[in-house]
This record gives sequence, C-alpha cells and structure tokens, in this order.
Amino acid sequence: MSWHSGVISAVLFDLDGTLLDSAPDLGFAANQLRIVRGLDALPLSRYRPFVGAGARGMLRIALGVTPEASDFEALKEEFFVAYERCMGQHSQLFEGVPALLQAIHDQGLAWGIVTNKSERFTSSIVQEIAVLAKAGAVVCGDTTAHSKPHPMPLWEAAERIGHAPECCIYVGDDERDMHAAHAAGMQSVAAAYGYLGAGGLASVASWKPHAVINTPFELTNLLDLN
Repeated sequence: MSWHSGVISAVLFDLDGTLLDSAPDLGFAANQLRIVRGLDALPLSRYRPFVGAGARGMLRIALGVTPEASDFEALKEEFFVAYERCMGQHSQLFEGVPALLQAIHDQGLAWGIVTNKSERFTSSIVQEIAVLAKAGAVVCGDTTAHSKPHPMPLWEAAERIGHAPECCIYVGDDERDMHAAHAAGMQSVAAAYGYLGAGGLASVASWKPHAVINTPFELTNLLDLN
C-alpha cells in the first residue's frame, strides 16, 4: 500500500506497544500468579511479544492457560487485580513519544487513542501521564460494541475528534491494528518498535501497512512535522 500525507488532519494511536511500554507491568503481574503457585518468575522477554493479546497472552505464557479452560475467567480476574496493584510502577512512554505528541500539537493536528485495553485500566493510565491526558479522544476496548480489529472503535474516535476517517491515520504495533485501520478507511502505520506478536518484525510486511516506523519520532518525518 502506498503512503500519502496530503489529506491527513488527525492521528490515532494504539496505546500498549505504540505509545506506552506497558510490558514490564503486565509481565510483573503475570509473574505474581506464578509466584503464589510456587513457580519461578519468567523473564520479561518471554512476555513481551504477547502483550498485544492482553490477559489471554499473559496467562498463556505464565500458566499455559487458554480461554477454553474452565478456570480462565477466574484466573483472568486474578491477573487483572495483580495488574491494578502494580500498574504504572514499571511502565513508561517509549522514547520519543512526548516529542512526537508535541510536534503533532504544534502542527495543529488532532490526535487520540484507540486501545483494546478496558476503561477499567485505561482511564487511570491516561489520567496519570500528563502528555496522554491531552488526547482529544480515548476509546477503549469496551467503549463500543466491538473492539479491534473491528473498525467501530476507530470510527468512534474519529467522530469524537471531529475528523473524517479518510483524513485520519492509525498507528499500532499489531496486525489487528492494521486490519482495523484498513476497514475504517484510514491509512495505517505499523510501529515496528512495538510488541508485534508472535511473528515479530518479520511479520510486519504481511500486515500491508501504508508505512512502517522504527521509532515513535520517525512519524514526524512521515507527516512532514519537522
């Protein structure tokens, strides 16, 4: 797919793996479930590629549990409670994100966040990180009737910031982010510095993004913000 920047007036971002490196908190929470069961903690490198899959990914790596398991829902809530306890203690914005968001603001572009993370967690994260609190819209995994890769959350964000979908781009680090952008009629940008899923960097081209960035600040060049 070819990239064209002439009609872009708004930028929408995924949260985890795109703006925020939340893997340290999520991995720490998953390890708490192992520790209380007498198991050794796993290195963060085991969890990082699967952060995009949320609780499903963390529980699969930590305990080998899948959503089909009878105790999955109970374990998911146990994981959520552990995550709430450590949320924000180990996570941080990716290097270059504050400068990128400032450049977007200075250029007069609107921006927002579209994440599959539930409002239960997203609201407090966004409120506690000053630069994220400036988002023109925050759409969570439970804001609309569908989550990504369905386009509805992206359409909702575009409506909230007052920009047509075809004038927006969506930046994310997972294949479903690209699918959501394409379905929403937006240009897609793959954040190759993010978590990327099990396929890793080698899988990014198969997602057919309109563009790929290797650092957050590379988006400023893509959007001619320098």
